[in-house]
Order: sequence, then C-alpha cells, then structure tokens
Amino acid sequence: MAALKFVRSVWEAFRQNSGLEPRLLDGLRVTAARPGTVNFELEIQKEHTNRLGILHGGTIASMVDLGGSLAVASKGLFSTGVSTDLNVTYINSGGKVGDTLRAEVTCDKFGKTLAFTSIRFLNGRDELVAKGSHTKYVALAWKDENNIVEELSPRKG
Repeated sequence: MAALKFVRSVWEAFRQNSGLEPRLLDGLRVTAARPGTVNFELEIQKEHTNRLGILHGGTIASMVDLGGSLAVASKGLFSTGVSTDLNVTYINSGGKVGDTLRAEVTCDKFGKTLAFTSIRFLNGRDELVAKGSHTKYVALAWKDENNIVEELSPRKG
C-alpha cells in the first residue's frame, strides 16, 4: 500500500506543478502500484482524440512519458528524473470518447544513473493498443528529500 500512496502523491505533484499533465491527463487514475509496477487508466475525452474521433497517438506518447515517471516513483523516487529516450509502437485503436484505456508500466532496470521502463496499453476489448519504453536520467533525483527508496526496497533477512 505504501507504493500506491506514494505514486499517487507523485502524480498529484505532477498535476499541481506541470503545465502539460493537468491539461491533457487530468482524468488519469492510478489504480494499483507496487515497487516497480504501476497500473493506471484513462477514460477517453474529446481532448484525447484526433480529427477522426479516436485516441490521438500524442496522448499515448504523453502517457508513456508519464507512465515511466510513475514507474520510477514506484521505486521510491519523488523527483523522477528527466527523459533521455522515449519510444512508442502503435498496434490497434485505443478507442473513442467514453472508452477506457488501461496501462501497466514496469521499471525494468533501476540504477543510480538511469532507469529503464516499459509500458503496455489495452483497450476495452483487452486488445494491445500500443507499447512503449521510456529511459530516465535519475542521478540527481536520488538527492530529493521526499524520496522513500528505503521504505519500498525489499527487506533483507
């Protein structure tokens, strides 16, 4: 439960302090988190769609970016670093207004300098919509006084 509460607090900090996320992804809901993995969902609204009325690829790319940050947060870093690489592969339609898109993001490697994350998106029919990866430079994030890395680390003994 500590990971979920912490990830939600990091998401709230994004919503309060960022210019992009509160405008585009304000309705995003973090539904589960444990160290290294975060699940979230977004009900698609008009502002998430393209001119064809379906989920815009830019919305998915923004969620790859945010998802990578939340995966890093699930390991205990409050300041989640900066992007060094982001990739998205689009596979199926994400849906239209009123549909819900679900995502699971994992922190595949978490080091002192870099964190590597991967994400999968599913539509309402449980079809793979897109997958992505996000690399974050986290060296400076280790200094944030709001970190809870020790609390979310596996216990020894």
